[in-house]
Amino acid sequence: MEYEDDGRLFNFLSGLVCGAAIGAGVALVMAPESGRKTRKKISRAAEDLRENAQDRWDEISDEVRHKVDEALEGAKKHIPRGS
Repeated sequence: MEYEDDGRLFNFLSGLVCGAAIGAGVALVMAPESGRKTRKKISRAAEDLRENAQDRWDEISDEVRHKVDEALEGAKKHIPRGS
């Protein structure tokens, strides 16, 4: 079903993004640099992650809005007129 495929894709992509973010964070913390440089890198990585999450949230919101609109249009076709 389309719903199951979308859910699996979303779960996979979410896991991939989270895993990448965690891996990047661990790599930055373990890097042999000064604390100031490491904090700047972590700050930049967190900002990038926030922006990516916001973009993905916007995409999901648009998809949900579209699906709801389609469902409402389909329901309107089944409602008897002139009651």
